[in-house]
Amino acid sequence: MSETSPKAEAAKLLPFLALGERADLQAAAAQHVLALTGSGPGRTLLAGQTALLRALVELAVAPPPAPARDAARALVNLAADPGLHKPLLAAEPRLPVRLLGCALDPQWPWAEEAAAVLANLSREPVPCAALIEALAAAEPGESGLERLVRALCTPGYNARAPLHYLGPVLSNLSQRPATRAFLLDRNRCVVQRLLPLTQYPDSSVRRGGVVGTLRNCCFEHRHHEWLLGPEVDVLPFLLLPLAGPEDFSEEEMERLPVDLQYLPPDKQREPDADIRKMLIETIMLLTATAPGRKQVRDQGAYLILRELHSWEPEPDVRVTCEKLIQARLGLGRNTWWRCSPGDRPGRKVGPRRIRYSIPWGWHSLKGSFPVTMA
Repeated sequence: MSETSPKAEAAKLLPFLALGERADLQAAAAQHVLALTGSGPGRTLLAGQTALLRALVELAVAPPPAPARDAARALVNLAADPGLHKPLLAAEPRLPVRLLGCALDPQWPWAEEAAAVLANLSREPVPCAALIEALAAAEPGESGLERLVRALCTPGYNARAPLHYLGPVLSNLSQRPATRAFLLDRNRCVVQRLLPLTQYPDSSVRRGGVVGTLRNCCFEHRHHEWLLGPEVDVLPFLLLPLAGPEDFSEEEMERLPVDLQYLPPDKQREPDADIRKMLIETIMLLTATAPGRKQVRDQGAYLILRELHSWEPEPDVRVTCEKLIQARLGLGRNTWWRCSPGDRPGRKVGPRRIRYSIPWGWHSLKGSFPVTMA
């Protein structure tokens, strides 16, 4: 078999992906393309098929009976590879705009898949900037970002799609200063609407996206006093997922915010280690200034972090917790270890200044959807 034969085989799929083709043939071709996206060689092969990629995009936004779901899932896997972003945008420069329309359409049945493609695309600067432009060009009278936040925060916004992946989309967009300015606009009350989602029970994807968004917002040091103050009161929403069912003395209990006092005996910590780490990092960012450190100390954060460290099974998360306690809350190793009866980590991590350069985005979603033919 010649080296060009795989490309020729892929090219043969193109006529069957065209709009107007028989639905059963379209479905079979879309499933075959989806299967190809499940492997690195398959994605590389498709990257060179501009016409096929364009046809795949057209199917992904086409109404039934077109196999839009399989086409969108294939785009999810393609967009998970940063090396394929350029071919995808070259095939359809308006890809972020078209997917955004589907993701925010309350009647679109595959809005979750469209949001997942956007979550993968927006991890990289160029498509992220294109998505920001698409949001800015939304309907007059309503910001595109406002529509996105409303869809994310409104239960049942789309009765046919849960829209969990709008969380990672917003997290990735919050890498951009313009998005953070929108989220931290004190007249819009956007951050306050996001805070309850740090405990959203039905999806770690949505929780993680919202926590990532809050973490990126905390790079704006000038807003720390407002975020920690009574208008937002962000700290209890960051600490509550890290809290367990431990009992504290009456004196310690009085130091904690009301929402963290007398938690039930069946209280569970955030089960996702990555999200726990992001929560700790968000608190760490809030302690970057002296007033922020004082506010975090005064609200009893140390008590929750001490118990978390005793319980934490993941070494990486435990080390991050140590860094926060020692380097930012100013508690020496001996001081807080005397109060922590749990397991002691074998690795010593001394006080140090924690540096972050820029906000960062969410994880890749490759493999989140089936990649084999039905």
